[in-house]
Amino acid sequence: MQFIMTSAEIKQLVSVVIPAYNAEQYLEHAISSILAQCYSNLEIIIVNDGSTDNTADIATSFTDPRVHLVSKTNGGMSSARNAGVDRAKGEFLAFLDADDYWMPDKLEKQIALLQSNPNIGFCSTLTRVETPEGAFVNEWACPDIKISTLHSIFTNCAAIAGSASSVLTRMSIHRTAGQFDETLTGLEDTDMWIRYAAQNEYLCIPETLTVILKREGSVSRNFQNMRSSALAVYKKNRSLLDKTSQGRFWRGCYATIICDYAKWEARSGSKSKALVQLCCAFFYAPVSKARLCLSLSIAILLNQQL
Repeated sequence: MQFIMTSAEIKQLVSVVIPAYNAEQYLEHAISSILAQCYSNLEIIIVNDGSTDNTADIATSFTDPRVHLVSKTNGGMSSARNAGVDRAKGEFLAFLDADDYWMPDKLEKQIALLQSNPNIGFCSTLTRVETPEGAFVNEWACPDIKISTLHSIFTNCAAIAGSASSVLTRMSIHRTAGQFDETLTGLEDTDMWIRYAAQNEYLCIPETLTVILKREGSVSRNFQNMRSSALAVYKKNRSLLDKTSQGRFWRGCYATIICDYAKWEARSGSKSKALVQLCCAFFYAPVSKARLCLSLSIAILLNQQL
């Protein structure tokens, strides 16, 4: 996928927001990967979200004038991202979690993509998932969008490849979407992508330009938080779908989310909770999800691996 930028387009500022809480182990690498970008017209806004380690010292050790530090009391990922965006001056907006990093040509190729497609509001890239030691875990592939980006995210909440650390958006899209929801304790990025997708379409660059780390104890591993947040995100954004899709399509998506977390309950040993959740999923989508709910229930009762 090749894109050519004019000299005028190259001048547009990209604001990169890094939320950082006790990120001393990884932050230097994240910042360095941004400063190494081929696309150099950028600003880096590091939000020290009440860290108790050397996060702030690492941020201020960079003398490049494009690096800025914002310090605040701890408020969580959404609060930190919102604080960074409030400071941002760019026409484009990107996010990078403090323990992730970019390939040198990521921004250059994303900017070129958006410049070549004025009707596209945001984009991301194929993403490598690795351990903190650098071992390959899996590849987060670009989605196969059949109806629309909005429908794809409802169908699969992880549809946007690389999620926050991979996304680049037009600042105008973000301002219209509003702030990250600070009441959520998970899926706050998916919630935002839904609001982006309600305005404009999305494209994904099928090249590994983003690398994210999978660590034990991350928010994505707290399935109770993720479950409650996922259900809240699907409920609050139902009205963004077209009227027809707010019916059977939405109920099927909502039931799928419940089934997914029922499997997590079963894997953690809470069989009774898992079975209750499957009954709830069947209630929402008795036609489209009956077979799935039944097969999962049987598997749980027979102690089969899920």
